[in-house]
Amino acid sequence: MVISIFKQFFLLGWVCFGGPAAHIGYFRRRFVDELQWVDEDRFGHTLALCQFLPGPASSQLGFGIGYQKAGIVGAIAAFIGFTLPSFFIMYGLALLLKVDAWTSSEWVVTLISGLKLLAVVVVADAVLSMAKSFCNSLIHKAIAIGATAALVLMPSVAVQVGLLLTAAGIGYWQHSGVKLEQNISICFMPLILFLVVLLALVMLPSSVNGELLKQFYLSGTLVFGGGHVVLPLLQNGLSSYIDPQTFLSGYGFAQMVPGPMFTLSSFLGASIWQGSALAGAVLATLFIFAPGFLLMLSVINGWFTLANNQKIKGIVGAVNACVVGVLSAAWFNPVVTSAVNSISEIIIVTLGFLLLRLAKLNVFIVGIILIALSLVIAQR
Repeated sequence: MVISIFKQFFLLGWVCFGGPAAHIGYFRRRFVDELQWVDEDRFGHTLALCQFLPGPASSQLGFGIGYQKAGIVGAIAAFIGFTLPSFFIMYGLALLLKVDAWTSSEWVVTLISGLKLLAVVVVADAVLSMAKSFCNSLIHKAIAIGATAALVLMPSVAVQVGLLLTAAGIGYWQHSGVKLEQNISICFMPLILFLVVLLALVMLPSSVNGELLKQFYLSGTLVFGGGHVVLPLLQNGLSSYIDPQTFLSGYGFAQMVPGPMFTLSSFLGASIWQGSALAGAVLATLFIFAPGFLLMLSVINGWFTLANNQKIKGIVGAVNACVVGVLSAAWFNPVVTSAVNSISEIIIVTLGFLLLRLAKLNVFIVGIILIALSLVIAQR
């Protein structure tokens, strides 16, 4: 099972373009609809938990799915499988001296464009499927529509967090007469490890390597809202160690490659630790992902127990309805706005959606078709 988990996430790690919203869509189709590793309720509960914890939400979602299939070993296999492709790409980019010539080549640009169009299709499919599952009541539909409108008009992390908290409050209020009998249980070993590492990095004597690891770990601890939010934290913390042009180049590459945007840390680690680029890339990647995963391990079992309570089910239901809205807004911007720029691309996206939704073709086959069509149009 562990090998199967690694394989599935490794394959997804090569094609999951489009950021966290697209990743959620890929995960849902693959692990709920196709493989049926988790049911809709478990997927929704795990997704809701990821919204309230710091760290990369889509990677935490994959980590949680792997944990439910094969415990901590399965969770680690899911993380490694999903992260390895973008890690190697970002590490390689950091080492290339003439990156611009490579990334501007016509076939690479076209390949990326085709995969971005696939992300548009997958996220649209995820929005419809999740809306069908999570927006069955009038109030949940209102939450989803309101969240979509708010984030399209005022896209920001603060608005997103505010909407999630508001939705949780609505869900709590709906079941205000229900007693909360369960108490969430905490697994203290991961929580203690999280705190020990944090205190050690803060209190140990100052050194360049220690300071770098502290910045990556603190960024992973403080980031809510996905990979885009990690930019200002890392930029401020690492300004003394890397020049702005290199930093922004890495951030640009992170937008282009598949997988989690947190692998920006892989590029930065390889760029900063000049004497041992591979060790730097590995350490930076591990230290930025570790906080979110340790905190998730601390509460995930208790969360599933707690989620059986009717009051918590009300909160989760409202939060998931809000996530549908968040996903809808993310589908519009940045997924559609960054991928669709012509009538021909609208036609390709429409065809891809019909093939995925109505013809029920495998997402990888749809991706090959969209890339092939993008290459054909690029030659004309």
